[in-house]
Amino acid sequence: MEHINNFFLNNPSSTQVALYAVIILTLWLIEVTTLATSWKDKWKHTLTNLWFIATALPVQLLMTIFVLMVSLWAVKHHCGMLFLFPHSGSFVVKYLIGFILLDFCEYLYHVIMHKVKPLWNFHLVHHSDLELDVSTTVREHPVETFLRMCFLIIWVFLLGASFGVLLLRQTIQTVANITSHTQFKLPTRANNIISWVFITPNLHHVHHHYQLPFTDRNYGDVLSIWDRLFNTYYNSLPATEITFGIDTHLEKHLNSSFLKIIKIPFLKRIQ
Repeated sequence: MEHINNFFLNNPSSTQVALYAVIILTLWLIEVTTLATSWKDKWKHTLTNLWFIATALPVQLLMTIFVLMVSLWAVKHHCGMLFLFPHSGSFVVKYLIGFILLDFCEYLYHVIMHKVKPLWNFHLVHHSDLELDVSTTVREHPVETFLRMCFLIIWVFLLGASFGVLLLRQTIQTVANITSHTQFKLPTRANNIISWVFITPNLHHVHHHYQLPFTDRNYGDVLSIWDRLFNTYYNSLPATEITFGIDTHLEKHLNSSFLKIIKIPFLKRIQ
């Protein structure tokens, strides 16, 4: 067991990538074998999104080095909000409160990406997918990847988040992000219960509906409490009423080409 723990601690990036790949592949196979989607169409859509890994992953891995450097410095110098709590070295403060505060920071980041127009131009690449499925998880413009990691560096510095809580946070976040982008929805009763605490696929499907005000609902990353607190929560929409994508970029020819999608933030459009 100690050898396993040491591996996870010494190889955080490779661990995250491996976990990411296994979950995405498993859910992708479940989607294509249980839903009325042809393998050809499914693969064509997936391949378009997979290209984003080639552009975003190098940025993610490089920026992770700086995140860890800031984390180590902050912990060494006891710098950050978490060190203001009594018993700052306890499990509850370091991991539980640290996780909750990091989740709030991700909520805040997500709101900022929607509300600040220059940033939204990059984030809408993720929203422009007309066929939400598990592969949509990796559909992130490399500039947004850079921005997201820059914000994470700021959050880590302000909170004084340790390496341990970052690893815990990223692992849970990975699972939550992938599952929330699946084509599957929870039964209404189960969703009503689980969504009191967590962001479910049902909630995130609403967020990916192509029109306002739904695009500005359910910003939460793992926990749904922030949407409830800040009045951005919307329980669910019937599947028949949801249209995925974003109303300013609904052209199929544009969304079927990786090179065209990557250029979206730089195109001038009449809106």
